Amino acid sequence: MDAETRNAVDHVILTRFNLPSPGYERSVRERDGWLEKRVSLFERYCLPTVSAQSTQAFSWIAYFDPASPMWLRERIEAWSAKGPLTPIFRSEVSADQLVSDLADVSGARTRTLVTTNVDNDDAIARDFVERIQGLAEHGSTAAIYLARGLIGAVPFVYRRTDRVNAFCSVSSSWEDAATCWKDWHNELHRHMPVKLGWGEPAWLQVIHGTNVSNRVHGTMVSPSAYAALFPGIFEDGWLQPSGVDRVLDSSVRRPLRWGREAARGAAKRVIVATAGRTALDRVRDRMRGRRGASTPSKDA
Repeated sequence: MDAETRNAVDHVILTRFNLPSPGYERSVRERDGWLEKRVSLFERYCLPTVSAQSTQAFSWIAYFDPASPMWLRERIEAWSAKGPLTPIFRSEVSADQLVSDLADVSGARTRTLVTTNVDNDDAIARDFVERIQGLAEHGSTAAIYLARGLIGAVPFVYRRTDRVNAFCSVSSSWEDAATCWKDWHNELHRHMPVKLGWGEPAWLQVIHGTNVSNRVHGTMVSPSAYAALFPGIFEDGWLQPSGVDRVLDSSVRRPLRWGREAARGAAKRVIVATAGRTALDRVRDRMRGRRGASTPSKDA
């Protein structure tokens, strides 16, 4: 597929910044300092890597709470003045509103719509958009995942393979528009075929004190090996793992992580099968109450 054909799509990245939502995530967003921390993470990881894409043939919508404070609105204005970001303030986004916003921002100039979810505290490799567009389906609907990525838990970085990761994309025709927000990122296969892309790591999930769900996964690697894919991201605060670090991680910590994740996954499947998805929020709320101020875990 040549470059002209590959880019013959209307591609829009979607980011929920502080879009109001009920349940467990609302309780996390209402914590003191959550918004300030998210702004810092956005400016450190998300904004620069989306702005530095190897192709600029895409649009970017970030949804914000209409009740956002003035200091954040001033920050948003500065962000949108310097890059591809289009801010939209809504208290909720229906499926019809989303498609309307996508058409307004992208111009709906082609027959194919591509949408990609990027969380406001994560980063994408400089060729992420180009690679997604190269996998887009023209004339049919498909979920698209770039399966290899990185997990960053300062000071170490881990290489991770996740075939249903949160950096999900969906390509469809405008006539039968479907988006990456049609369902949970790991449930899109229930609605459409799936295409996988491989190659070098395409995304970086950042583990920090205000995560709702992400945890360390994968194999410890050298961050310098991926500096060219994520320019400026691995310059400060990251360590090159020693031989001892690698051995300790592979022989002790990784098996422990695997065991915990297997147990969590089994518990989630039981809860969803017996009580539905909303029951997960209730369980997480109760667990958060028991832990007090400790960091919650979300695993969508």
